[in-house]
Amino acid sequence: MNKENEDYPPHKRFKIDRPLVSYDDDSDYWPDSDGDSDSPSTMLPSINDTPLSPIKNEIHAASRRCRENSGESTASRSRGRGRRNTSSSPAQHVPEPTTERVFIWDLDETIIIFHSLLTGTYATKYNKDTQQIVQLGFRMEEMIFSLADTHFFFNDVEDCDQEHIDAVAADDNGQDLSAYNFASDGFHAGAAPNAGLCAPGVRGGVDWMRKLAFRYRKIKDTYNNYRNSVGGLLGPAKREQWLQLRAELEQGTDNWLTLACKCLNMINSRENCVNVLVTTTQLVPALAKVLLFGLGGVFPIENIYSATKTGKETCFEKIKQRFGERCTYVVIGDGQDEEAAAKAKNYPFWRISGHSDIAALYNALDMGFL
Repeated sequence: MNKENEDYPPHKRFKIDRPLVSYDDDSDYWPDSDGDSDSPSTMLPSINDTPLSPIKNEIHAASRRCRENSGESTASRSRGRGRRNTSSSPAQHVPEPTTERVFIWDLDETIIIFHSLLTGTYATKYNKDTQQIVQLGFRMEEMIFSLADTHFFFNDVEDCDQEHIDAVAADDNGQDLSAYNFASDGFHAGAAPNAGLCAPGVRGGVDWMRKLAFRYRKIKDTYNNYRNSVGGLLGPAKREQWLQLRAELEQGTDNWLTLACKCLNMINSRENCVNVLVTTTQLVPALAKVLLFGLGGVFPIENIYSATKTGKETCFEKIKQRFGERCTYVVIGDGQDEEAAAKAKNYPFWRISGHSDIAALYNALDMGFL
């Protein structure tokens, strides 16, 4: 089972009593991996050591078909990395013709190290101080839920999880929310005591669905406003804690995230390529994770999907309907869920089991094989 599939434990509130380090960087501090010559992230394998040929052949053939069948010239194509009409819903399935190659990423233990921090398995695998590594995971978990509760209405929408940020956009009447009082709009009024908001007989009313849609619109606005300036959302005190924690996480995981982001940024810089995230974390905590791990600039909120309820294969189908049959799709992950979904869709799958796999992926991208 994918390590993300396990439910989060109840909200933990850990007292953070650690010395803080001040940084002069801007709020999206990015740890530098170049200073540690012993880090696995500096050991890029030879291209001949990586299993590239099958994926290379599949991708190049599909890419040729896409270009041959497209009615657009190269010059006329925009960069278009997942841009879409914000008022549209994924249910409309309007293909995005400017995209030729879609990289579908898993989150935990692929781009970031998180779940294995909490369980101690990362510390065991890489011979780290277990107590220290687990504590890093707890501190990040506290920040994730704090941000989700404070800024993303997680207490309101936890039981009404959605696959995509625009899933309930059709219920939004476009009302101005600048002076809207979410605390007193009666969102909880219809729910019986101790009953979930999405219990039978509660969810589905037009008025209630509109209020739910308002919350997801506000979440979307907040994400877009702070995706490149997370420190401004956290405030000065928490920003310092966040910077310190990010630095400690990078050190403790031997620059795992830094290397993963080299791959993400290379894909993001390409014309007509796009990064899409499919995670089994609930959507709202997943958005908080993306921001706190500094990935907001790489993943527009429209490119983030939660497979908690529907499963990854269903999400992959939604993504294919969105970007079109002619695109090439590559799945990158660590678990059986995404591998099985990729196999079912006949998509190439790149497994991430350690630093060397991310390094090999970067090498393949850099050499133009992916």
